[in-house]
Amino acid sequence: MTANLATQACNPILSVVIPVYNEEDGLQALFDRLYPALDVMASKRNITYEVVFVNDGSKDRSAGILAKQVELRPDVTRAVLFHSNFGQHMAIMAGFEYSRGEYIITLDADLQNPPEEIDALVNELLQDHDYVGTIRADRRDSFFRKFASRAMNHLRQKITRITMTDQGCMLRGYSRRIVDLVRQCDESNTFIPALAYTFASNPTEIIVKHEERFAGESKYSLYQLIRLNFDLVTGFSVMPLQIFSILGMLLAMAAGSLFIYLLIRRFVLGAEVEGVFTLFALTFFLIGVMLFGLGLLGEYIGRIYQQVRERPRYVVQTVLEKK
Repeated sequence: MTANLATQACNPILSVVIPVYNEEDGLQALFDRLYPALDVMASKRNITYEVVFVNDGSKDRSAGILAKQVELRPDVTRAVLFHSNFGQHMAIMAGFEYSRGEYIITLDADLQNPPEEIDALVNELLQDHDYVGTIRADRRDSFFRKFASRAMNHLRQKITRITMTDQGCMLRGYSRRIVDLVRQCDESNTFIPALAYTFASNPTEIIVKHEERFAGESKYSLYQLIRLNFDLVTGFSVMPLQIFSILGMLLAMAAGSLFIYLLIRRFVLGAEVEGVFTLFALTFFLIGVMLFGLGLLGEYIGRIYQQVRERPRYVVQTVLEKK
């Protein structure tokens, strides 16, 4: 019996991966809801679990709070501490590396996704779904954030053909096969849910509750959200380059037609100056298109540059766990 319990502890059925960045004000509230919810779920379904926290270089007391939690629940808790800040998706990748469960669920630390919803994802995973996406019901975000999210969802689906109703929800479930495939990819920048979706053979989506952030504020600024969507689009499709090539061809044809038209007018009507400002406006428009194209091309070249350096995606300082 003792040997069997030891085997279960080393090889849990479920791993819950939680990235943490400057969450000291909300961690205790997370613990107070997470562990009871997992204990009830484990008893109900007769499965074992572990919780893997990944501290993404927090500058507050988050690391110390996680260390105390490992001491309180060493049987099911581990904490991976990064050397510095590497970003949420790299924290999840580290959680995948250090998790041991047959099924893996990712969860934000801010309690916007209730830990009580984990049971619903486990139910889908146990029914042989290898990827479980979620859709936030009654989303508690600002109008601008919800509008921008819908717009980017629509754009991403058109460009990448990846169908995810709500790409911004961190609460997701993966089978071990999917996680192992994601870990085999050596991309320095990637959008994990989309990458996992491309490997899934039996994906599904469920509706989950959404609550207001317990403490603190979003770690994603407007710039970071734009960067995230650039990574998503350029990491999964070359369609933006193809669209720009087509646009360049059309503009070149239009500019050539305009030149011929103006040349004919000059011979027929003589020299004119009335259209100078129109030509200026057209010139500025074409310059703007070219600059956008250079930026888009630079985005792809930048991804190549980051990849060929072959630097580690993250650096782990230490792992806190029961010895």
